[in-house]
Amino acid sequence: MKDEKSKASSAQAGGTAIAERSLGQRRIGSARIAGTSVHASLASEIGQRIVRGDYPPGTILPNEQQWSQTFEVSRSAVREAIKMLMAKSLLASRPKVGSWVEPRERWNLLDRDVLAWYSASPDRGAFLKTVQEFRHIIEPEATAFAAMRRTEEQMAEISQACREMGEAATLQERTRADTRFHLAILRASGNDLLVPLGVLIESAFDHLFSFTTREVDDLQHAQKLHEAIEKNIRLQRPDAARAAVRKLLANTDDVIKSR
Repeated sequence: MKDEKSKASSAQAGGTAIAERSLGQRRIGSARIAGTSVHASLASEIGQRIVRGDYPPGTILPNEQQWSQTFEVSRSAVREAIKMLMAKSLLASRPKVGSWVEPRERWNLLDRDVLAWYSASPDRGAFLKTVQEFRHIIEPEATAFAAMRRTEEQMAEISQACREMGEAATLQERTRADTRFHLAILRASGNDLLVPLGVLIESAFDHLFSFTTREVDDLQHAQKLHEAIEKNIRLQRPDAARAAVRKLLANTDDVIKSR
């Protein structure tokens, strides 16, 4: 407990003071998203500030009364927001100490909200690199399994998403089709663990593909790389499908590095 108290006092004097200067006058009541509860909106606001570095790990956060006054919300809404962030492992709490930001390695980066906050943080380069590393680890083998195991229905889903990528009229349409394409491949791999994992990283894929589609110089080339993956899954060529994915990933790596 002494260590916690010393951590509290040092963090209170440092990180919180810095973060408080960036609070401004924003009020949750005036910024609520339609259909979203007050405590969820508050959790999102605080979560974004944590992930982007306004509150570094170890920082003791303002107490319930301070949050309540800052955002003009009830203390019960603050308590629920803090509980949500604790469930995502962004925060820990102790009586008489308060809530503090957990070390980054403890954050649940597979949580949909945390991923969205992470992707919107100033350190976009680190986010893109992290997503790409994940793809290099997972997608080549998942695609090879899809080539061996996919059903006709799953193949139709993959082919349709690929086709819609080529026909998309807007960046948003292409990005969503791109995400559907890769998630359909994960489902077709036949590995039960990859299905929920794919759903969790859907937000990360959306942000990555939005960036790369906007930055890529040759959309036709990118489309052909996707079509090669689709073709080799359809023809049930696992080795060729794996190689096609690696070629696509290498192309994406180049786009990220060049920007």
